[in-house]
Amino acid sequence: MAKLYVVGLGPGDYDNMTVRADRALRDCDSIIGYHVYVDLVKERYPKKKTLTTPMTREADRCRMAIEAAKGGETVALVCSGDSGIYGMAALVYELRGEEREPEVEVIPGLTAACSGAALLGAPLTHDFAVISLSDRLTAWETIEKRLEAAARADLSIVLYNPSSRGRPDYLQRACDILLRTLPGDRPCGIAHSIGREGESRTLLTLRQLRDTAVDMFCTVFIGNASTRFIGGEMVTPRGYRDV
Repeated sequence: MAKLYVVGLGPGDYDNMTVRADRALRDCDSIIGYHVYVDLVKERYPKKKTLTTPMTREADRCRMAIEAAKGGETVALVCSGDSGIYGMAALVYELRGEEREPEVEVIPGLTAACSGAALLGAPLTHDFAVISLSDRLTAWETIEKRLEAAARADLSIVLYNPSSRGRPDYLQRACDILLRTLPGDRPCGIAHSIGREGESRTLLTLRQLRDTAVDMFCTVFIGNASTRFIGGEMVTPRGYRDV
């Protein structure tokens, strides 16, 4: 039967790729994806055929992968982070519909909430919310409601896609929403270029975060009421010491 792997690559470096992801990429005939993600792996798998699409062509690359698999190839459709968290897995199932071919196997990967948290310390040891600030597919009004709800629920918050050239002020707008509920001295962190060249981290307060420049290579973390900086690390205790 035709086979399509939907592979989460993790943050981009081989050390943070899962064994299952590596096995799928070794097993496949072709690797398909956004050109930035294909470039992360093609040197390690030089004998594989590669096909790429530009950004915002998600449906095109999924259709390309489905058709290639139907044609008899074993295909790996690659995504950064996890293939089911802001990845292509759901779209592949939508486009395949009720058909049984190609066979689809979703390969999970290390999403930025996990890898970025490890870079900053341990900020997600208790309940948390993950929210994308990109309004390309979700209305800003909906994003605003989710930010407000997460702040009221005292969840630690991870922000994906915090800024871009087309929306340079979205993190500032998000911080203004959060500051309606949260204190300005709430511990926060920024993980930049996780697992790639130029990897770095910044620890700061929510008030400082509001006026800090970020880009699409950043993942932003806002702590909950118990989050604090301990020994230069961002830590959210769960309460194990009190049991």
